[in-house]
Amino acid sequence: TGGSQQGLGELGGGSRVPAPTRRPAGNYRTQLWDKQSESFLPSTPGLGMHVEVKDPDGKVVLSRQYGSEGRFTFTSHTPGEHQICLHSNSTRMALFAGGKLRVHLDIQVGEHTNNYPEIAAKDKLTELQLRARQLLDQVEQIQKEQNYQRYREERFRMTSESTNQRVLWWSIAQTIILILTGIWQMRHLKSFFEAKKLV
Repeated sequence: TGGSQQGLGELGGGSRVPAPTRRPAGNYRTQLWDKQSESFLPSTPGLGMHVEVKDPDGKVVLSRQYGSEGRFTFTSHTPGEHQICLHSNSTRMALFAGGKLRVHLDIQVGEHTNNYPEIAAKDKLTELQLRARQLLDQVEQIQKEQNYQRYREERFRMTSESTNQRVLWWSIAQTIILILTGIWQMRHLKSFFEAKKLV
């Protein structure tokens, strides 16, 4: 079955220094192909999956063995595109099944990764306190997204200014080359006419 890779897109958040800490989470479930029924089985007991997550710098932030289905979390310190790779550890089962394995993957980023019923039970929060906690987390997520959008806008502005400057210098260089070519042609024609005694 090899590996299954998925980009997380942009994990945003503030300026690059210091980068905020994020804890994205992923839920996955595997289904094995059944030749007899010619369909995928509802679950795949006994199959192990190895989950590896790399940050935008290529550094491994998670490398762990899980079962046929489960939930994994990792801590992200760098904003950008993260890579998730799922490998099945059983080639024998894959060959027996005809090499078909379906993986359902659900990625959650930001306040969606928090298990609020578990937080409420652990911290003994009332319903109003839990709702206030959810709202605070949402406000924090919005603030992080705004900071990240500000960072992206700054990077885009720097790229635009750099491109504009290069276009300006290229236009100036072309103008200088055209003027020099015109002067050279005028001198060449003048010397040609003088040699032919036409002038």
